[in-house]
Amino acid sequence: MRDKFDGVQIFVEAVEAGGFARAADRLSLSRSAVGKAVARLEERLGVRLFQRTTRTQSLTEAGQQFYEHCLRAVAELRTGEALLESGRQEVAGRLRISMPVLLGRRCAAPILLDYAKAHPKLELDLNFSDRVIDLIADGFDLGLRFGALGNNSSLRARRLVTERMVLCASPSYLDARGRPEELADLAGHDALAYARGDRGYAWRLPDANGVLVPVSPHSRLRFDDVEVILSAAKAGLGLCWLQHWLIRDSLQKGELVQLWAERPYATMDCYAVWPAARYLPLRSRLAIDALASRMPSDGIVKHPG
Repeated sequence: MRDKFDGVQIFVEAVEAGGFARAADRLSLSRSAVGKAVARLEERLGVRLFQRTTRTQSLTEAGQQFYEHCLRAVAELRTGEALLESGRQEVAGRLRISMPVLLGRRCAAPILLDYAKAHPKLELDLNFSDRVIDLIADGFDLGLRFGALGNNSSLRARRLVTERMVLCASPSYLDARGRPEELADLAGHDALAYARGDRGYAWRLPDANGVLVPVSPHSRLRFDDVEVILSAAKAGLGLCWLQHWLIRDSLQKGELVQLWAERPYATMDCYAVWPAARYLPLRSRLAIDALASRMPSDGIVKHPG
């Protein structure tokens, strides 16, 4: 029975790692040992789980179905291991976390630095990137992301904070172009849009009935960095739609003016995410707890002294 379950665990690890070679590295096994374990599992089940080529392995339809069922069983096992580990109450080992650049630098990193300072046996590896990282393929324990996961069954999530989104512009821009009063007025304005590659992101603004609707105003200037959007807005180049905590100081200094402040506003949720089939060790769970308790919705966490 143990050999049978070991084969299932090796199969799940091979899927998560994206191949036999990476799975072998993670499990401290040889590549041939991983391949033989999967082959024995396929023989026992009477189906082919992977479609193999000389360079890649991809799941067959049967393999995908089996993997989705295995996730639940392996997750239960790893949860049991985590409960035993938590009884020892020691935060140790390596913790790899990926996060968006600005969110990480301004909000998450100060919290995690405090966390690392409190647990000297913890090895903390922080990755700052606005690219959506494949946590499983790239070997990350946790990720911080905006927006819900949708139907992604390979990840689990916990909401950390809800950000308030604000429409604003500089006084000089509003003096030159006028103040938009309704959604239709946006057609006569320049929007400073966030975009990655060819993909733009709609704003969610209230219509005449106060219902939030997706809006994609004309954007002569597009950026993949929200700090640059903030700088462009303060320079009078257009309207922007950003998190309140990011623009709060600029509003207080009079560098930006909030528009439609009395109307309903959109929010954006920030989540901690992790691979579904992995148990959450104590170091991960306590890191998530620290982030959830201290992540600011309208402020900026200060670095530890």
